[in-house]
Amino acid sequence: MLKEERQRTILTEVVLHNRVLLTDIAENLNVSIDTVRRDVKELDAEGKLKKVHGGAIALGFTNYTPKNDNTYALTEKSVIAEKAVRLIKEGSVIFIDGGTTCLELARAIPSKMQLTCFTHSLPVALELLNKTNIEVIFVGGQLSKDAQMAIGASTVYNLSQIKVDYGFIGTGYVDAAFGLTEFDWDIVQVKKAVMDASKKSVLLCISEKLNSQHRYKTCDINSVNIMITELNPENKQLDSFRNHDIHLL
Repeated sequence: MLKEERQRTILTEVVLHNRVLLTDIAENLNVSIDTVRRDVKELDAEGKLKKVHGGAIALGFTNYTPKNDNTYALTEKSVIAEKAVRLIKEGSVIFIDGGTTCLELARAIPSKMQLTCFTHSLPVALELLNKTNIEVIFVGGQLSKDAQMAIGASTVYNLSQIKVDYGFIGTGYVDAAFGLTEFDWDIVQVKKAVMDASKKSVLLCISEKLNSQHRYKTCDINSVNIMITELNPENKQLDSFRNHDIHLL
């Protein structure tokens, strides 16, 4: 595989999943970690991603701005956000996860809507602070510099003390048979706690992530109450999810 092809593949994986590990990329491309490390270093120097210890993260994932600059699949994520907003009622208590799709939900919530929103994501919290009728409660803990969200035992404990109407979560990978997965164990523990704290769990996921999986499991697909993609719910790409106890939007 030519260097240009490798780097194109790396960029695709980074923007799709927000974060990737060098070891995973090397295995997928069947090249050495040193080769991948050089590619990622070059892409970082070109301002196309951010190199971090052991991997890389998407610019739209790590750099919060009031505008949605560098957001991959923005049109699809905006459609998902608009669908999700329709679930939220005046006076609701909700939780919004981290990640670029959940950030689009925060942006889509009307300023006039009155509700309470818990979040462990700094970008989501900053976005919601611009909406005067929304009470924003940050669920604190150890801050992940890469993901810009709170993780760890304190965050999990704080989540165990609340119960929200809807917990809006994202995921790195989703598969009808294997469920929701991530490559980060700490993120998995927080997502599990969010789902336990939610009367209804709502997965926000672009269709490109369907039929993908990684090493650490968050939950079975049946543990999610509602899955929202940019697709029409009758789309054939969602057929593998229809036999499960999950509502598609």
